[in-house]
Formats: sequence, structure tokens, C-alpha cells
Amino acid sequence: MPMSGTEEEKSKAASAYPRIGCFIDGEWIYDRPACQQVINPSDESPLGPVPRATSEDLARALEAAGRGFLVWRDTPPQKRAALLLRATALLRDRAEQIARIITLEQGKPIADARGEVERASTFLEWDAAQCLRTYGSIVPAEPQMQRLVMRQPIGPVAAFTPWNVPISSPSRKISASLAAGCSVVLKAAEETPATACAFVQCFVDAGLPAGVLNLVFGDPAQISSMLIASPVIRMITLTGSVQVGKQLTQLAAAAMKPVLMELGGHAPVLIGADVDAANVARLACSSKMRMAGQICASPTRFIIHDQIYDEFVTAFAGAASELRVGDGFEPGVQMGPVANGRRLTALEDLVGDARECGARVAAGGRRIGERGYFYAPTVIADVPLRAKAMREEPFGPLALCVPMRDLDEGIALANSLSVGLSAYAFTNSLQDAERIGREVECGVLSINHFGSPGAETPFGGVKDSGMGREGGAESLDSYTITKTVLQRTARV
Repeated sequence: MPMSGTEEEKSKAASAYPRIGCFIDGEWIYDRPACQQVINPSDESPLGPVPRATSEDLARALEAAGRGFLVWRDTPPQKRAALLLRATALLRDRAEQIARIITLEQGKPIADARGEVERASTFLEWDAAQCLRTYGSIVPAEPQMQRLVMRQPIGPVAAFTPWNVPISSPSRKISASLAAGCSVVLKAAEETPATACAFVQCFVDAGLPAGVLNLVFGDPAQISSMLIASPVIRMITLTGSVQVGKQLTQLAAAAMKPVLMELGGHAPVLIGADVDAANVARLACSSKMRMAGQICASPTRFIIHDQIYDEFVTAFAGAASELRVGDGFEPGVQMGPVANGRRLTALEDLVGDARECGARVAAGGRRIGERGYFYAPTVIADVPLRAKAMREEPFGPLALCVPMRDLDEGIALANSLSVGLSAYAFTNSLQDAERIGREVECGVLSINHFGSPGAETPFGGVKDSGMGREGGAESLDSYTITKTVLQRTARV
């Protein structure tokens, strides 16, 4: 039987899956034992092996980053910016190829993968411009004295990035590092390695000097401990879980090194009595199920005024039940699989616990099929606060609905967890919106929409959700140091 158009497209994409290698000192390294296989989450088929960097490889990457930094820090900002823009052009030229790799590895619909490649491009463009705006200052002084405040690159950076946004997260870190004049050792996710390889190749082809950007895979504990302990590395940045963030921060503190941590969340959504419940529910469904809920800013705890609670839950559940779930290459698919079997198990555990606590499953609550990591878009209502899902970030297509009597109760519930990354609110009251803006503990708050910051605005969390900010006018701050130079001009 001949293949359908979708099957043929998927087959071509799988056959084009690239060979995975580490990239060290300007050289691709392929001949290392595998640390794991990359698995297509849509059908559980193996795509290819991921090489494990040896201790010698890591030592070489560190040495290369040290040498590369000496070259790159003295490269004029105009040339650094030009290279970033050349890499951006290459990334856009290869957008379709890279998007197909993302969908193969991570499972998100191809349209979402294309959107992520474009988002990564905007980070490069923004930091290329910021590279030319890293100003110092001159402090007024007495005659024959100059007081200069200079911004200089901090040094080689160790960057750790996740599987859920396999090109936009590396883009934030690589672009800011290179724009500031730093070299990088990137440890990308083993689940989505080909995306990272394709991204690094854009910089290679743009003319980046050897040693300035290095890419490694392997044992996360070995890599993080060796990189962070090395005197070569001057700064550590991670996008990942709270648990891993705390571990790396402890390692960095022992070595007296600064960190930039963008960690997990469990985003609350405050919904007032004065909104169109059905309309907000449709928006909520689209946002919650994007990337199968596998994004740190995903809205998860829906705190709804009891006057519109039933209407909202009914509309939300209806919209979730109508979503088309399937392979990301299939036309019309709105949600792909979760990333791996571990996520399936975690979701089944959270939903089962919520049921035992007395919650009501309004939509979904089950695995779809027996092959591929598909989980139905799930809406759970009347969730008791003791349920595990109310405390643990689901990182999947799981929405939790609870009623609130008033805004006091809603804000208290929104702030009740130790994390504070993103939050959302829907209200037609300017007074309530102002109060929510002041009192909700988060790094990013979106009111009356589910948008998230782009390159031009800072992104990051409070409390256990991390420290530091990526993007915006501050995008290079974490990658630079302030040096004060006091120079007497009198003859000595």
C-alpha cells in the first residue's frame, strides 16, 4: 500500500535525521560511545545515538573556550554584531529543515516548531543590537583624574538548556554570551540534540572563530560538575527545573561564580467575575495545550470567580475535548505528544491522585493509543489544595480549576507556592488589574491575554523560579562585569 502524504513527509524527515556530534574547538566529534538514543515521541521509534563526551573531551572544550574567549573579547562589537546577524540569516534560510528536526525530536506540531525557530531568530537580532549599546560611563572628578566605569565580558560561560524549547533557549544564552564578548560551552539536552547541532552549525558557517562556541552531550552530572568547577568558566546559566537549578547553584556557589537561572513555574490564572467566561476559556485552552503544556510559562492553576466558575469549566472542557491530537507532521494537528514515557507516568500519577482527593475530570484524563506518548488534553475541576498537582508543576496538558470567592482569596492562592515565574489574569476592572500587578508574586504577568515576553522585554522568575533575567535592555548584564578605572592624568 502506498504511503499517504503525511506518512511520506514523516518518512522523509526521519531519513534526513542528522548524525549527532559534539562540537569542540571548531571540530565535530562523532566517534564516541552513545549515552542514549533519541526517540521520536510520536511513534517511539529510535532516531539516532547521542555521543557521550569523555572527560578528555570536556577538558578540551574548556581549554578551547579559554582560548576562544581571548580572541572573541577583543573582537570589535561591530564585528560581533555582524556575525550574529549572519547566523540569523542562515537560521532563517534553514528554518524549515530545523523545524522538521524539532518536530521529530520533541513532537510539537510543525507550525509550532517553525514559530520557535523564528523566535530564536529574534533573540539573535536583539542581542546583535544590544552588543552596540553596552555603554560604560564617565563619573565627574577633580582635574587630572578620570573615573571610568566600563562594561566588559565576564568570561567563558557554561550554558545548560532543556528539551522543551530546544532552539529558543540555546538562542537566548548563545546570543547574549556572544554579543557580550564571551565564549560558550553549551550542554544541550540529549533528548533534542540534532536541533542544537543544526543551530551551532549556523554560527560555524557564519564564521565564528574556533573555540568560541562548543557543544557537548553526555552524563549531565559529570558535565555540570566538571564545567562549573573549572577555573576557565566564569558564569553559569541554566533553563531547567527548580531541582537542577538548585544543584547547579550550589556547585557555582562553592566555586564563587555567578548564575543566571530560569527555572520552573506553576502559573496561576486569576479570572474575575466580569469577563466573558466562554471566550476566556477558549483562549485558556489554546494557551494551556500549546506544546502539550510542556513549557515553564504554561498557565496551569485556573483560579476562577465562583460566579462564572461552572460556565468557564464547561467551556474549557469542551474546547479541550475538541483539540486534534496527533503526530506533529499531520495537517491540522493542534497538540503533539509529551516528550517521553516519564512524562506520561507523571501525568497519570497526578491525575490519579487528584481523583483520589475528590477532583472531577471534566475532560481527558487518559493516555491516547498505545504507541507514542500521547496524553489527552485534560481539565480537572474542583481540585482540592492537598492534591499533588496543585503543588507540583505538571509539565503536560493538564489544567487545574478551582473557585475563588473574591480577589483576596485568589491572590493568596496564586502566591501560595514557592515558585513564581509567570502569572496571568483576566479582568475588566482597572482597580483589580492594578492590585494584581502589585501583589501577585511572579516575574512575568500577562493581563487579559496569554502572551509571553519576546526579545525586547526581560523574562525570569522570583522565589524558587530562579534569579536574573534574559532579554530586554538587561539581556547582556549577566554576561558582563563592571570595572571601575580611576586614572590620574598628572605626570608621575
